[in-house]
Amino acid sequence: MIPLVDLKAQYNSIKDEIDEAIHRVLKSGEFILGKEVEKLEEEIAEYLGARYAIGVASGTDALYLSLLAYGISFGDEVITTPFTFIATSEVISLLGARPVFVDISPKTYNIDPSKIKECINSRTKAIIPVHLYGQPAELDSIIELAKENNLKVIEDAAQSIGAEYKGKKVGHIGDVGCFSFFPSKNLGCFGDGGMVVTDSEEVARKIRMLRTHGSSEKYVHLMIGKNSRLDAIQAAILRVKLKYLQSWTDARRKNAALYNELLKDVVEIPYEMNDCKHVYNQYTIRVDNRERIRSFLKKKGVSTAVHYPIPLHLQKAFSHLGYEKGSFKESEKASREVLSLPNYPELSESDIQRIAMLIKEVV
Repeated sequence: MIPLVDLKAQYNSIKDEIDEAIHRVLKSGEFILGKEVEKLEEEIAEYLGARYAIGVASGTDALYLSLLAYGISFGDEVITTPFTFIATSEVISLLGARPVFVDISPKTYNIDPSKIKECINSRTKAIIPVHLYGQPAELDSIIELAKENNLKVIEDAAQSIGAEYKGKKVGHIGDVGCFSFFPSKNLGCFGDGGMVVTDSEEVARKIRMLRTHGSSEKYVHLMIGKNSRLDAIQAAILRVKLKYLQSWTDARRKNAALYNELLKDVVEIPYEMNDCKHVYNQYTIRVDNRERIRSFLKKKGVSTAVHYPIPLHLQKAFSHLGYEKGSFKESEKASREVLSLPNYPELSESDIQRIAMLIKEVV
């Protein structure tokens, strides 16, 4: 059986370091925030070249608290993509604002900057581009539009730590960047975890308060916040893994290059923009007969996934927005055709060759 992601193999490769880090926290008796989280924040900020990094409970909370820090609330609108995980738009709705969807580019699967301008109005307060699958969004055009219209750019970099756009690491190009450390991410912890990254001292100050019930010091609450603190054990685990992120990214890219060579004349392989570095958190192909291929691969012991089978504008949870089938044709087409194949650093060349051979056979 070839899994989509092999977290056991990753753990076994660095078991002693992970175990030592966990025991260090257990011995310290400091389990919520504390020195491990502070050290991780410093190391992530240095890795990305940012001034501030603030650890939070999840990638979803990173997005939510970023919007909250900018005062997004009832009656506001936030522009984003319908082709992503629900968290990106869910947080907008939770704050009483309205998600405004813009269709994707069929090559990158990311929001199409050429279609954003027509959706901007006096209620628009921010744009959330998603670096889907580890592919950077086209940020130059997005940031230019945002500046022209006094909007904030909140990067959803949940799947893309380490990805680069024109020499800059994503998550540190817009006003804030939001990261997820969900276990299956290319930098994942052993539970939920997230991070907000920014160069703004004021935004960092607000998010530090908001993650702790709006508190500036114990029992002193300057605003309404929530409980969104990163656990020390998760931070300690991430500090170990961060040291390996570059080599793991190189391995993912090497896997993708081999897949590309083997599948380029068989299916539509992932596109990588010029001057950008895709980190292949997912290696996602496009096929016309997806379910037949998935079923065949499953019978042969190969796991696959569909990210994502129903675009957000067609989800029942967002039916009140008034979108219909056909509203975003590229997103709908992608949802019918995308298929993610196994891709993780420990995946062997022989496994990739076998997967490619099976796909050629069924196609």
